[in-house]
Amino acid sequence: MKFQEYRNIYNKLECPEDIDRLCAKGHDREFLKVLFTQKTTRDVKKNFYKVKNNCHHMVKDWKAGRSLAEIADKRGFPPILTAMMMFQEMGYSKKEFWSFVREPENVKDERIRREIEEATEKDVIYSPWANDEQRERGHWGEALLEGWLDAQGVGYRTEEDLRGIYTKTPDCLFDEPKIFDGKEICWIESKATFGDNTEFRFNARKQLVPYTELFGPGLVVYWFGYLDDLEMPDGVYITDISILEQMLEEKECSPQET
Repeated sequence: MKFQEYRNIYNKLECPEDIDRLCAKGHDREFLKVLFTQKTTRDVKKNFYKVKNNCHHMVKDWKAGRSLAEIADKRGFPPILTAMMMFQEMGYSKKEFWSFVREPENVKDERIRREIEEATEKDVIYSPWANDEQRERGHWGEALLEGWLDAQGVGYRTEEDLRGIYTKTPDCLFDEPKIFDGKEICWIESKATFGDNTEFRFNARKQLVPYTELFGPGLVVYWFGYLDDLEMPDGVYITDISILEQMLEEKECSPQET
């Protein structure tokens, strides 16, 4: 994807309702949800302490009658995280707060129960149901990748197979190097995200470059696309869902290997 097209969509995703609005204009819903998630989590990191330092004002607003969801909207911050900060300010532990979120039916205070349920319903990033959705999206990408490899009879070990053997483990490590799009690769990493500059730099530093140091060159699949102008480290290649229309090739042996 071209940067300008990406930035135009990214800038229009200010709240969950924007997902529906942009979807109605022809954009893929899952792509929009992924992009909104990435944007929101970055904004949370940037503004976390700014919001936290105003907790006493938010609690005052709540005691004056404003709901948790209204206070979150006013601050432009996710409802669940806003509520967590406020409850900690009021003396509750994180464990107690998350028990309210996961089991609101056990909350005796009717107002707290009602508003926790509302905040949970409205939070498309940090609520338990949203976390489940993001986890399932990751499993979906891994299943696509493994199904593609299995259909070709490619031998590989998964992250689960490799856990405890190496310090860092890709989703699929080949038994033998393969050729993809003319390039030799030894592993593939599945990412159910969009590969913009921030996402890719983080992935490259934390995972992809270390994989090349351990296993050799490899491929990262961003199932929801990536920017055309990413700067690729040596030994790291990139693709998207179009991988499903391609095939791996066997690596030709050199005369010394035969």
